[in-house]
Amino acid sequence: MLWLTIFFVVPLGFLAYQSLESGNIDFGYAFTWAWGNYSTAISKYHSEFLRSLEYAGMATVIALVVSYPVAYWIAFRGGRWKNLLLLFIIAPFFVTYLIRTLAWETILSDHGFVVRTLQDIHVLGSSGRLLATGTAVVAGITYNFLPFMALPLYVSLEQVDPRLIEAAEDLYANKLRAFLKVTLPLSLPGVVAGTLLTFIPAAGDFINAQLLGSPQNYMIGNVIQSHFLVTSDYTGAAAMSFVLMAAILAIVAVYAFVVGTEELTGSAV
Repeated sequence: MLWLTIFFVVPLGFLAYQSLESGNIDFGYAFTWAWGNYSTAISKYHSEFLRSLEYAGMATVIALVVSYPVAYWIAFRGGRWKNLLLLFIIAPFFVTYLIRTLAWETILSDHGFVVRTLQDIHVLGSSGRLLATGTAVVAGITYNFLPFMALPLYVSLEQVDPRLIEAAEDLYANKLRAFLKVTLPLSLPGVVAGTLLTFIPAAGDFINAQLLGSPQNYMIGNVIQSHFLVTSDYTGAAAMSFVLMAAILAIVAVYAFVVGTEELTGSAV
């Protein structure tokens, strides 16, 4: 337990220390309780913070809408093909994250099949495009984090006793009501786990915005990456990292309060 605590706490402690320093890489840094780094991060990059949370939230909702029917079908209709179907879900993980995103860059390119098809059916204008837009960024995030949503949903649905559903259908005589009364409530732990596993890393992502978006679509992860590796503004980058962490923790806390502890953990406490 001690080593686990050190493993997680020490890097965060160092980042917190660095976020309160002042100075620059040329003349050195000094710990001066520079709380202004936080106010500067929020005031200067508030649009990137909000955009990150917006894109992550949209991707999470889309992933949930797409993954739930898939996980439901595999859990209750997959039969002896369950393992193969689950392999298809995690198959993208056998390819690196960067390559998967570059593939989407090709798929959504201006002269690609998707854009030409949308132009032919007049969804896009003759000069319309998908690449370098928020739509492309959200699509990339959704695709890359979809397994994080689908797998917890499948595990939760797999544990639902089919006899409960049969009894519910006998009582309510309606498949939709049986789903709403039995299946959906019993799968809530998977929904909560999937949404958290998708939203949290998506909010800090920068690869999709870098490759599929434009500077107008950059998320706070792009700014942090630039400050760490390009401008060497370590104090500003550390402060932005903590602001993002605090925002995510606040959202998770509200989410946990709304859905309740039992649904969050899968058991009453």
